[in-house]
Amino acid sequence: MNKSKQKAAGSNSAQLEVVDAKTLKLLQSFDTPTICNALEIITPERRLFGYTVEPLNCIYPALPPIVGFARTCTIRSAEPSQRNAADERETRVSWYRYVDEGGPKPSIVVMQDIDGVRAGYGSFWGEVNSHVHRGLGALGVITNGCIRDVPMNAKGFQMLAGSVKPSHAHVHVVDMGLAVTVCGMSVRSGDLIHADMHGAVVIPLHAAGEIAKAVKLLTQREAVIIGASKRKGFNWQVLQEALKEAADIH
Repeated sequence: MNKSKQKAAGSNSAQLEVVDAKTLKLLQSFDTPTICNALEIITPERRLFGYTVEPLNCIYPALPPIVGFARTCTIRSAEPSQRNAADERETRVSWYRYVDEGGPKPSIVVMQDIDGVRAGYGSFWGEVNSHVHRGLGALGVITNGCIRDVPMNAKGFQMLAGSVKPSHAHVHVVDMGLAVTVCGMSVRSGDLIHADMHGAVVIPLHAAGEIAKAVKLLTQREAVIIGASKRKGFNWQVLQEALKEAADIH
């Protein structure tokens, strides 16, 4: 990672450190659709963007939601790297250093495969890299590329991927610390990410502390409608009244 990217990552990280561990833990208690619902109240202008809109395979759906700060990069695998072996090793070490030092932790890797229609040709992710990245403070990865070694990956390391494939082919990091787009979700280095079996969403920094309040409001509104649906004699007229009652909860 060049000096300008290191400086940018450090600046963004300093801003995001105000999202404390208590807030992160609270955010992890909600699923990603609930986070999206809350953001529709807090940041209605983001209703059509900021989350994944293309299919992803959640490799470990039983894991709880993950919340962390983005470490971003682009990869390719369908053709060899143009770097020599020494430079390629240096790039890989630079990537690991960035994952470790490029912002607050915990982190989530957001990796864009830029091989176009051949995205996912080879896997960056498997037993070794899942353990390495978990050791460096990452909770999981979100990628339009592929993963492998499903039974052997690091315990508790979540993977949302475009596909599952057997080979790593010529996989290599192209660039890091830059803005990427994975399955329609645009992410900058240091962005706060929430992800689970449903997909992922970027939580704007200013909204992080407001999520719980918005979820409480939504839960109260939904409870009125769900409660009405369980009562004897429920019909569309009862539902109409319940919808009116829910709308009056602020």
